[in-house]
Amino acid sequence: MGKYESLAQQIVKNIGGKENVNSVVHCITRLRFSLKDEAQADTVALENMDGVVAVMKAGGQYQVVIGNHVSQVFDEVVASTGQNPSEGGEVEKMSVFNRVIDIISGSFQPFLGALAAGGMIKGLLALLVAFNVLTATDGTYLLLNAVGDAIFTFLPIIVGITAARKFKLNEFVGLVLGAILMYPAIQLSAFGETQPIGTLFSGTIIESQYFTTFLGLPVIAQNYSGTVVPIIFTVWLASIIQKQAKKMIPELLQTFFVPFFTLLVAAPLALLVVGPTLNIATDLLSTGFQNLLGFNPIIFMALIGLLWQVLVIFGLHWALVSVAIVQVGADGFTQMLAGTFGASFAQVAVVLALWLKFRKQDKGLRTLGIPAMISGLAGVTEPAIYGLTLKRKRAFLYSMIGGAAGGAILGMANSGFYTMGGLGVFGLPAFVSPTGNMVLLYNALLGLAVSMLVSFGLTYLFYKEPAEVTSDDKVKAPKPTPFSTTFATNTIGSESFHSPLTGEVRALHEASDEVFSSGAMGQGVIVLPKEGKVVAPFDGEVITIFPTGHAIGLRSDRGAELLVHIGMNTVELQGQHYEKFVKTGDRFSKGDLLIKFDKEAIEAAGYVTETPVILTNTPDYSEIKVYTDNNEKIIETAS
Repeated sequence: MGKYESLAQQIVKNIGGKENVNSVVHCITRLRFSLKDEAQADTVALENMDGVVAVMKAGGQYQVVIGNHVSQVFDEVVASTGQNPSEGGEVEKMSVFNRVIDIISGSFQPFLGALAAGGMIKGLLALLVAFNVLTATDGTYLLLNAVGDAIFTFLPIIVGITAARKFKLNEFVGLVLGAILMYPAIQLSAFGETQPIGTLFSGTIIESQYFTTFLGLPVIAQNYSGTVVPIIFTVWLASIIQKQAKKMIPELLQTFFVPFFTLLVAAPLALLVVGPTLNIATDLLSTGFQNLLGFNPIIFMALIGLLWQVLVIFGLHWALVSVAIVQVGADGFTQMLAGTFGASFAQVAVVLALWLKFRKQDKGLRTLGIPAMISGLAGVTEPAIYGLTLKRKRAFLYSMIGGAAGGAILGMANSGFYTMGGLGVFGLPAFVSPTGNMVLLYNALLGLAVSMLVSFGLTYLFYKEPAEVTSDDKVKAPKPTPFSTTFATNTIGSESFHSPLTGEVRALHEASDEVFSSGAMGQGVIVLPKEGKVVAPFDGEVITIFPTGHAIGLRSDRGAELLVHIGMNTVELQGQHYEKFVKTGDRFSKGDLLIKFDKEAIEAAGYVTETPVILTNTPDYSEIKVYTDNNEKIIETAS
């Protein structure tokens, strides 16, 4: 049993058991229970527990102060009580669309570096082949192709792990589910020339053949290599099954039987549901697109240029690819995919515009921007999409519009491919006819240029970061109340920094919240802010920022951990009057704007805006001095 699980179970026991809990939410330091009967809670026992800082009763809530690890303890309390973790409005609210985007882009964030590296290797390999340095049969080619292509081929396995983290599923169960979808014997390609054993929806446009069954139910096979949405759906389904299994299976047996039942139920359901759903969707798209191409090539190519990147994300692009392969084999020419040619270049143009505008304040753009552009030019846009543009929805939309503009140009020229060629710039030879006619190649170059110009222009002229730090903020921010600290320790370097807020500084014991005033969370001061800005007092990273924006935890590059808690009980505002400019894990530089808040509106709502600024790793220092009347420093530490 983990330490947080044990702590959570003891807390639940001492508050009167899960039967005494109406709901539980958390802020950045404490669990906030709504209890049916507070008299059943053993406050003394809770206060004497290791891992509990203090217990408070306020605003109809029974508050158990944990400190920096509150989110981990909260997860275990939720598991112990069976409460819905979203109750109380503490979880950041998103529309269904935004939630889908957050899950997809968040699932790619941990391995974007490796993804970009794979794309760059594929581009390098294509270049070596184009200049006849290598051929597709060389051993060197085969090895480099494996290096570059592996991450894209086995994408469901990798996303299985990262999506499991998003849905709080056992990571290894997520990995196995990805491997199941990739299992060679169940891929559509594995059945080759095998005759189908049956047909579903016979005589309709969604007619589907199947080659095997599961417990008598038809399994419609698909090729899952390189897909994203099927594994995310599967992991989501498995997370629900795992949650129910934990409720029913005794704790002593959960290690083995929870994964057993999760896999046993989730995998067949995914293959029975995901396969048919994708098959029906691809059949509908294929029929619709072929009819549209026959009606008007310009509209068709503009439309697939617009939608291509979305189709790839959901694995629905095979509806067009399969038709194009058949047409090239039969006629030596296809128009089915020509309109998509500008889409990858539109992505590159958007990333270039973002990089030029925001690289100075966005570490992600600084580190991933150039590799994503190189990869995108080679036709591998996953690093650009999942790492940079998809989460910036308007920027992604601009890339779609650029793709549509390029597609329309190609449609006007009735362009098409003579072969199923390479991706990105390496796809240009596919526009050259077997007789050497290069008219369609020139049209392709024109479409490419239009896609890039439209996407770049829209992004550079109209896109603004939702949490953009303006130059005006950068000039004004570094002038808050002085807050200087010098650390003398064997493990943490010496440094000095200013207060993250401008305002009147007071001793910590004057705080209206006894958890802060007692020093239980660490030494520090309180600031009565004069303006509604929190700025970075040093170079470092965001340890945590609460979804409501009322509290943020920072760590300097030399090890100081600082909690800034804006107002008392302001978590109850559920994010109103707060604007976040960073998220957990972000890097920042001294003076960067982190949070804005409407001081007057918060006070008008009945809340005080006094802000504790706490050195939460106080035990790391041998001596700390606090100043409230010094123009140069407020806190000083020494060995």
